[in-house]
Amino acid sequence: QPQSKRDDDYYQPQSKRQRKFFDGEGNRYSSKGGGPQRAVSRDEEIHNKDHTVNEEEEPVVEKQKANFGLSGALANDEKTGNVINGVTLKFSEPPEARIPNTRWRLYVFKKKGQNTAAKSDDQDGDLLEVLHISKQSAYLFGRERKVADVPVDHPSLSKQHCVLQYRALPDKNDRERALRCKPYMMDLGSTNGTFINGVRIDDARYYELRKGDVITLGGSTREYVLLTENTTSADL
Repeated sequence: QPQSKRDDDYYQPQSKRQRKFFDGEGNRYSSKGGGPQRAVSRDEEIHNKDHTVNEEEEPVVEKQKANFGLSGALANDEKTGNVINGVTLKFSEPPEARIPNTRWRLYVFKKKGQNTAAKSDDQDGDLLEVLHISKQSAYLFGRERKVADVPVDHPSLSKQHCVLQYRALPDKNDRERALRCKPYMMDLGSTNGTFINGVRIDDARYYELRKGDVITLGGSTREYVLLTENTTSADL
């Protein structure tokens, strides 16, 4: 039977002009790119017309404005309940925080001035107190007595000055990488700084403490010497 001009499967071009733009199966050639490139089916042509996108239009992206609110950590503290006696703490204990097995002590001395005589009649007069600091995983130093574990009153010190934090981390010198709990000091952005052996430390960073280290705060004349319960008078 003779084939009709319009078949159900494809369209057969009838003139030479139409044959220029159609292949033998009724698919039209794409004219983009300076000449015929590939056969484009009629279904694909209809789909492309229905989904035409204007390439000249670009979505407008708003520039993010600077955020001068609370940092993520502080804002999160208010939600998670890291507020003690109505005061939001400036730090959060890390996941590796631990209560130490070693019984650490802070021996508090009155710093001697340059004009103080080398010898004194009362050799033990400079020792003000001994702080037992092994019953919890962190100790906060500051003038804010509502939250401070070690209250300080010197006017040069901040309300939340620094924190002594115990952390259990893998021992680099141990082949089995066993966890070892050690004390660390971190300044909480205080105005006049925290010092370890006379060197001011950067804020928001943990600094490992070792037995015999001397900690001073701001312009205070107190010295905090880190020792253990087995310390003898000769060590002082």
